Amino acid sequence: MNMIERGRVFVQKLRELAGWSPWDWRRCPRCGGTWTYKNGGYVRRPWTFEGRQEVRIQRHRCHACRRTYKEEQPWLVAGSWYAREVHRCAVDQWMHQRSSLRRVAEWLRSFMGRQERWWLWRVTDPKPLEQKERCGLHASTVQRWLDRAGQHAQAGVRGQLEGLPCSGQMGTDGLWARLRGESRRVVLGLVDSVTGLIWGMIVVAEEESAASWQALLEQARAMGLSWEGLNGLTSDGAVGLLSYLRQALPWVHHQRCVWHLWRSLAADLAQAAAQAARGLSKEVAKATQRAVRQELTALLHAVIDAPSHEQAELALAQLQAHAYGARLARKMNEQFDRILFTLLECHRGLVRISPEWLWRDFRMRLSRGRNHGSDERLQRAVLLWKVYHDFTPAQRRSERKRTYKHPGQSPLEVAGGAPGEISYLDALEV
Repeated sequence: MNMIERGRVFVQKLRELAGWSPWDWRRCPRCGGTWTYKNGGYVRRPWTFEGRQEVRIQRHRCHACRRTYKEEQPWLVAGSWYAREVHRCAVDQWMHQRSSLRRVAEWLRSFMGRQERWWLWRVTDPKPLEQKERCGLHASTVQRWLDRAGQHAQAGVRGQLEGLPCSGQMGTDGLWARLRGESRRVVLGLVDSVTGLIWGMIVVAEEESAASWQALLEQARAMGLSWEGLNGLTSDGAVGLLSYLRQALPWVHHQRCVWHLWRSLAADLAQAAAQAARGLSKEVAKATQRAVRQELTALLHAVIDAPSHEQAELALAQLQAHAYGARLARKMNEQFDRILFTLLECHRGLVRISPEWLWRDFRMRLSRGRNHGSDERLQRAVLLWKVYHDFTPAQRRSERKRTYKHPGQSPLEVAGGAPGEISYLDALEV
């Protein structure tokens, strides 16, 4: 059962609970017997969007199994002073509105208790001289709700994306996160390059070991990814990933991220330009460096951005023949096949850039992990964000510097999951 089906079961359960009549509550939920009687009750006073409410909870006792049970309400959360709508709003405020824990708690306190910022919004309302009850929602409470949602996401890793198709063209990348106490961890993510669906996110100590990437791929397989269907993988060239691919997935073609490749060539370009200007006067040296850099950059572009393998080989030979291009040509020859896998017909949909965009929204919510004191809490937080990302549709309108492949559609919809009215909050059972 994948997370969409789990969300449907959760919503169906709440709807059935809301439709129970007094006669239904006479039936014991444990043994199914109807020989029951009312056995007192108690009062709950939860905070809701309308303020604090008073609700009487009726208890019943069954003659057959001699056990008691209570009438449940779908809008109440067991053991909480706040209604389900408050829990869901708090999680959504932090995930979607990108608010801090403190601001989420402050906004909800103001709205529920008609206090604090409420009087900034309702300037014409008469302010009471004395307020009977004040809402005391704290940021630590919101953090517990988020961590509980993360626990649901972590418990549902196995089979989370079961039955959803995968294009086989994947991308992976890592992000450094600094925890409390100056310890550092790496968040690794595996994304379908065609649909944008995240097939795994895991927190590891470092990204240079094959064991870290093995843990990521094992998590993806537990979620429902078939390793036999993998075809291409784009990454920044981490040594641990290359080692693991050679050992466990030798049929997967590794596409080198061209953005990281350009970064690795920057020092060699500068060295070649400095070599060409050695022994020249200052003005002539600057002009020579500029000219050599432009020539070498143009030749590198001809290799990396070549429309075919034949043209790339011709450009590589021209780079090798350049007076200062031998070192660059050797490096390009080492990566020659890996930068041109996207030209093959079997790799249609494989991207040339590792999924750096994945961390754009991630960083705005997690502040690079500093709000999480341990590896376990950070792991739950990244899995929570993963579920949110998979359910959230892309923006319909393009931005000045960014367009969207599938405007108005979530990665689950693009992958054929059809979540319908089910949201990420339903999948997390918030």
